Amino acid sequence: MERYAVIGNPIAHSKSPRIHAAFAEQTGQVMTYEAVLGPEEGFADTVRAFAASGGRGMNVTVPFKLQAYDLADQLSERAQAAGAVNTLSFRADGIHGDNTDGVGLIRDLQDNLCCALQGSRVLLLGAGGASRGVMQPLLATRPASITIANRTASRADELVERFRPLCEATVLRGCGFDAVGDEGFDVIINATSASLSSEVPPIPPQAYSGCQLAYDMMYGARPTPFMLEASDRGAARTADGLGMLVEQAAESFDIWRGIRPKTGPVLAMLRTQLATGR
Repeated sequence: MERYAVIGNPIAHSKSPRIHAAFAEQTGQVMTYEAVLGPEEGFADTVRAFAASGGRGMNVTVPFKLQAYDLADQLSERAQAAGAVNTLSFRADGIHGDNTDGVGLIRDLQDNLCCALQGSRVLLLGAGGASRGVMQPLLATRPASITIANRTASRADELVERFRPLCEATVLRGCGFDAVGDEGFDVIINATSASLSSEVPPIPPQAYSGCQLAYDMMYGARPTPFMLEASDRGAARTADGLGMLVEQAAESFDIWRGIRPKTGPVLAMLRTQLATGR
Protein backbone atom coordinates (compact mmCIF):
# COMPACT_ATOMS: atom_id res chain seq x y z
CA MET A 1 0.00 0.00 0.00
CA GLU A 2 1.75 3.18 -1.18
CA ARG A 3 1.47 6.12 1.18
CA TYR A 4 0.84 9.80 0.52
CA ALA A 5 -0.04 12.67 2.83
CA VAL A 6 -0.66 16.37 3.24
CA ILE A 7 1.40 18.27 5.81
CA GLY A 8 0.46 21.59 7.38
CA ASN A 9 -0.22 23.37 10.66
CA PRO A 10 -3.14 23.42 11.35
CA ILE A 11 -4.23 20.43 9.29
CA ALA A 12 -7.38 18.88 10.84
CA HIS A 13 -9.60 20.95 8.51
CA SER A 14 -7.89 19.71 5.33
CA LYS A 15 -10.11 18.23 2.63
CA SER A 16 -7.13 16.70 0.81
CA PRO A 17 -7.57 13.19 2.32
CA ARG A 18 -11.20 13.09 1.10
CA ILE A 19 -10.20 14.37 -2.31
CA HIS A 20 -7.38 11.91 -2.87
CA ALA A 21 -9.39 8.99 -1.49
CA ALA A 22 -12.08 9.81 -4.05
CA PHE A 23 -9.47 10.08 -6.83
CA ALA A 24 -7.97 6.71 -5.85
CA GLU A 25 -11.36 4.99 -5.82
CA GLN A 26 -12.31 6.53 -9.16
CA THR A 27 -9.07 5.47 -10.89
CA GLY A 28 -8.55 2.11 -9.15
CA GLN A 29 -5.31 3.15 -7.47
CA VAL A 30 -4.18 1.22 -4.38
CA MET A 31 -2.84 3.86 -1.99
CA THR A 32 -3.43 5.64 1.29
CA TYR A 33 -3.48 9.38 1.95
CA GLU A 34 -3.34 10.91 5.40
CA ALA A 35 -3.04 14.27 7.13
CA VAL A 36 0.19 15.03 9.01
CA LEU A 37 0.43 17.84 11.55
CA GLY A 38 3.80 19.42 10.89
CA PRO A 39 5.70 20.86 13.86
CA GLU A 40 6.55 24.54 13.67
CA GLU A 41 10.17 23.49 14.12
CA GLY A 42 11.31 20.29 12.45
CA PHE A 43 9.39 20.34 9.17
CA ALA A 44 12.26 18.83 7.19
CA ASP A 45 12.77 16.02 9.71
CA THR A 46 9.06 15.16 9.59
CA VAL A 47 9.06 15.00 5.80
CA ARG A 48 12.20 12.86 5.67
CA ALA A 49 10.78 10.50 8.31
CA PHE A 50 7.60 10.06 6.26
CA ALA A 51 9.64 9.31 3.14
CA ALA A 52 11.87 6.88 5.05
CA SER A 53 8.79 4.99 6.30
CA GLY A 54 7.69 4.31 2.73
CA GLY A 55 5.96 7.54 1.78
CA ARG A 56 5.88 8.33 -1.92
CA GLY A 57 4.74 11.93 -1.88
CA MET A 58 3.32 14.79 0.17
CA ASN A 59 1.19 17.83 -0.46
CA VAL A 60 2.35 20.87 1.48
CA THR A 61 0.10 23.60 2.82
CA VAL A 62 0.37 26.60 5.13
CA PRO A 63 2.84 27.49 6.56
CA PHE A 64 5.42 25.17 5.02
CA LYS A 65 5.48 25.91 1.26
CA LEU A 66 8.67 27.98 1.47
CA GLN A 67 10.38 25.38 3.65
CA ALA A 68 9.38 22.70 1.13
CA TYR A 69 10.99 24.79 -1.60
CA ASP A 70 14.26 24.87 0.36
CA LEU A 71 14.05 21.14 1.15
CA ALA A 72 13.64 19.92 -2.43
CA ASP A 73 16.69 18.55 -4.24
CA GLN A 74 15.12 19.27 -7.65
CA LEU A 75 12.51 21.89 -8.56
CA SER A 76 10.10 22.06 -11.46
CA GLU A 77 10.06 25.18 -13.61
CA ARG A 78 6.75 26.31 -12.13
CA ALA A 79 8.01 25.75 -8.57
CA GLN A 80 11.04 27.90 -9.36
CA ALA A 81 8.79 30.64 -10.76
CA ALA A 82 6.50 30.50 -7.72
CA GLY A 83 9.34 30.33 -5.22
CA ALA A 84 7.24 27.83 -3.28
CA VAL A 85 6.40 24.12 -3.33
CA ASN A 86 3.09 22.41 -2.59
CA THR A 87 3.86 18.94 -4.00
CA LEU A 88 6.79 16.75 -2.98
CA SER A 89 7.71 13.48 -4.68
CA PHE A 90 10.19 11.11 -3.08
CA ARG A 91 12.33 9.57 -5.81
CA ALA A 92 15.51 7.54 -6.04
CA ASP A 93 17.51 10.66 -6.92
CA GLY A 94 16.09 12.79 -4.10
CA ILE A 95 13.12 14.96 -3.25
CA HIS A 96 11.39 16.62 -6.21
CA GLY A 97 9.38 19.79 -5.61
CA ASP A 98 6.53 21.11 -7.76
CA ASN A 99 3.80 23.72 -7.48
CA THR A 100 0.32 22.87 -8.75
CA ASP A 101 -1.56 25.88 -7.37
CA GLY A 102 -1.35 27.95 -10.54
CA VAL A 103 -2.46 25.23 -12.92
CA GLY A 104 -5.26 24.41 -10.46
CA LEU A 105 -6.53 27.99 -10.68
CA ILE A 106 -6.32 28.16 -14.46
CA ARG A 107 -8.12 24.84 -14.95
CA ASP A 108 -10.90 25.92 -12.62
CA LEU A 109 -11.27 29.25 -14.41
CA GLN A 110 -11.08 27.93 -17.96
CA ASP A 111 -12.45 24.39 -17.80
CA ASN A 112 -14.98 24.52 -14.96
CA LEU A 113 -16.10 28.13 -15.18
CA CYS A 114 -15.58 28.67 -18.94
CA CYS A 115 -13.82 31.97 -18.27
CA ALA A 116 -11.89 33.32 -21.25
CA LEU A 117 -8.55 34.68 -20.03
CA GLN A 118 -6.77 35.37 -23.31
CA GLY A 119 -7.05 39.06 -24.11
CA SER A 120 -8.81 39.85 -20.82
CA ARG A 121 -8.08 42.57 -18.28
CA VAL A 122 -7.21 40.86 -15.00
CA LEU A 123 -7.02 42.38 -11.54
CA LEU A 124 -5.12 40.22 -9.04
CA LEU A 125 -5.66 41.24 -5.42
CA GLY A 126 -2.74 40.52 -3.10
CA ALA A 127 1.00 40.18 -3.63
CA GLY A 128 1.80 37.32 -1.27
CA GLY A 129 2.56 33.67 -1.84
CA ALA A 130 -0.85 32.86 -3.32
CA SER A 131 -0.42 35.47 -6.05
CA ARG A 132 3.19 34.52 -6.72
CA GLY A 133 2.17 30.88 -7.09
CA VAL A 134 -0.31 31.57 -9.89
CA MET A 135 1.48 34.29 -11.89
CA GLN A 136 3.37 32.07 -14.35
CA PRO A 137 0.32 29.99 -15.42
CA LEU A 138 -1.81 33.13 -15.50
CA LEU A 139 0.64 34.90 -17.81
CA ALA A 140 0.74 31.81 -20.03
CA THR A 141 -2.95 32.36 -20.88
CA ARG A 142 -1.93 35.67 -22.51
CA PRO A 143 -4.31 38.16 -20.90
CA ALA A 144 -4.16 41.70 -22.27
CA SER A 145 -3.15 43.04 -18.86
CA ILE A 146 -2.65 42.03 -15.25
CA THR A 147 -2.84 44.62 -12.51
CA ILE A 148 -1.51 43.44 -9.16
CA ALA A 149 -2.98 45.44 -6.29
CA ASN A 150 -1.81 45.12 -2.70
CA ARG A 151 -2.23 46.99 0.57
CA THR A 152 1.51 47.79 0.40
CA ALA A 153 2.17 48.96 -3.15
CA SER A 154 5.89 48.19 -3.03
CA ARG A 155 5.16 44.46 -2.65
CA ALA A 156 2.99 44.56 -5.77
CA ASP A 157 5.81 46.32 -7.61
CA GLU A 158 8.25 43.62 -6.50
CA LEU A 159 5.97 40.93 -7.93
CA VAL A 160 5.72 42.84 -11.19
CA GLU A 161 9.50 42.99 -11.52
CA ARG A 162 9.83 39.29 -10.68
CA PHE A 163 7.51 38.26 -13.52
CA ARG A 164 8.13 41.00 -16.07
CA PRO A 165 10.52 38.77 -18.10
CA LEU A 166 7.59 36.38 -18.73
CA CYS A 167 5.18 39.07 -19.86
CA GLU A 168 5.54 38.93 -23.65
CA ALA A 169 2.43 40.83 -24.84
CA THR A 170 0.79 41.20 -21.42
CA VAL A 171 0.86 44.62 -19.77
CA LEU A 172 1.89 44.17 -16.14
CA ARG A 173 1.30 46.81 -13.48
CA GLY A 174 1.52 47.01 -9.68
CA CYS A 175 -0.22 49.42 -7.32
CA GLY A 176 -1.88 49.88 -3.94
CA PHE A 177 -5.55 49.05 -3.43
CA ASP A 178 -6.40 52.75 -3.50
CA ALA A 179 -4.60 53.29 -6.82
CA VAL A 180 -6.39 50.66 -8.90
CA GLY A 181 -8.09 53.47 -10.81
CA ASP A 182 -11.51 53.88 -12.35
CA GLU A 183 -11.11 51.39 -15.18
CA GLY A 184 -13.08 48.16 -15.05
CA PHE A 185 -11.67 44.65 -15.24
CA ASP A 186 -12.95 41.51 -16.96
CA VAL A 187 -11.69 39.15 -14.26
CA ILE A 188 -10.93 39.97 -10.62
CA ILE A 189 -9.11 37.34 -8.54
CA ASN A 190 -8.90 37.73 -4.78
CA ALA A 191 -5.67 36.06 -3.66
CA THR A 192 -5.75 37.66 -0.20
CA SER A 193 -7.02 35.94 2.92
CA ALA A 194 -9.34 38.86 3.73
CA SER A 195 -12.46 36.71 3.48
CA LEU A 196 -11.27 34.62 6.43
CA SER A 197 -11.71 37.68 8.64
CA SER A 198 -14.93 38.82 6.90
CA GLU A 199 -13.13 41.67 5.16
CA VAL A 200 -12.91 42.76 1.53
CA PRO A 201 -9.89 44.33 -0.22
CA PRO A 202 -10.69 48.08 -0.38
CA ILE A 203 -10.64 48.65 -4.12
CA PRO A 204 -12.76 51.31 -5.87
CA PRO A 205 -16.32 50.21 -6.79
CA GLN A 206 -15.61 51.12 -10.41
CA ALA A 207 -13.14 48.25 -10.65
CA TYR A 208 -16.10 45.86 -10.85
CA SER A 209 -17.57 47.69 -13.86
CA GLY A 210 -17.91 45.17 -16.67
CA CYS A 211 -16.48 42.35 -14.52
CA GLN A 212 -17.45 39.01 -15.99
CA LEU A 213 -16.08 36.92 -13.11
CA ALA A 214 -15.02 37.77 -9.56
CA TYR A 215 -13.11 34.83 -8.10
CA ASP A 216 -12.10 34.29 -4.47
CA MET A 217 -9.38 31.73 -3.75
CA MET A 218 -11.04 31.21 -0.35
CA TYR A 219 -14.15 29.02 -0.12
CA GLY A 220 -16.90 28.04 2.27
CA ALA A 221 -20.45 26.80 2.61
CA ARG A 222 -21.75 30.28 1.69
CA PRO A 223 -20.50 33.02 -0.66
CA THR A 224 -17.46 34.80 0.75
CA PRO A 225 -17.57 38.51 1.71
CA PHE A 226 -15.60 39.28 -1.46
CA MET A 227 -18.12 37.43 -3.61
CA LEU A 228 -21.01 39.29 -1.98
CA GLU A 229 -19.26 42.62 -2.47
CA ALA A 230 -18.53 41.83 -6.12
CA SER A 231 -22.17 40.90 -6.77
CA ASP A 232 -23.36 44.11 -5.14
CA ARG A 233 -20.94 46.11 -7.29
CA GLY A 234 -22.18 44.57 -10.53
CA ALA A 235 -19.98 41.55 -11.28
CA ALA A 236 -21.80 39.22 -13.68
CA ARG A 237 -20.62 36.05 -11.89
CA THR A 238 -18.78 35.08 -8.74
CA ALA A 239 -17.01 31.86 -7.72
CA ASP A 240 -14.98 30.58 -4.81
CA GLY A 241 -11.75 28.58 -4.75
CA LEU A 242 -13.06 25.09 -4.04
CA GLY A 243 -12.59 24.15 -7.68
CA MET A 244 -8.98 25.37 -7.53
CA LEU A 245 -8.40 23.12 -4.52
CA VAL A 246 -9.70 20.08 -6.39
CA GLU A 247 -7.86 20.89 -9.62
CA GLN A 248 -4.49 21.41 -7.94
CA ALA A 249 -5.00 18.10 -6.13
CA ALA A 250 -5.72 16.37 -9.43
CA GLU A 251 -2.45 17.72 -10.83
CA SER A 252 -0.55 16.35 -7.81
CA PHE A 253 -2.31 12.99 -8.20
CA ASP A 254 -1.26 12.87 -11.86
CA ILE A 255 2.36 13.67 -10.93
CA TRP A 256 2.42 10.81 -8.44
CA ARG A 257 0.28 8.17 -10.14
CA GLY A 258 0.54 9.04 -13.84
CA ILE A 259 -3.23 9.23 -14.28
CA ARG A 260 -5.54 12.24 -14.29
CA PRO A 261 -8.77 11.78 -12.33
CA LYS A 262 -12.08 13.39 -13.26
CA THR A 263 -12.55 16.40 -11.03
CA GLY A 264 -16.24 17.15 -11.63
CA PRO A 265 -17.67 14.36 -9.44
CA VAL A 266 -15.25 15.14 -6.60
CA LEU A 267 -16.05 18.85 -6.71
CA ALA A 268 -19.77 18.05 -6.62
CA MET A 269 -19.21 15.75 -3.62
CA LEU A 270 -17.39 18.49 -1.70
CA ARG A 271 -20.08 21.06 -2.51
CA THR A 272 -22.70 18.72 -1.06
CA GLN A 273 -20.62 18.07 2.04
CA LEU A 274 -20.11 21.80 2.61
CA ALA A 275 -23.82 22.50 2.18
CA THR A 276 -24.78 19.79 4.66
CA GLY A 277 -22.02 20.59 7.14
CA ARG A 278 -20.33 17.20 6.85
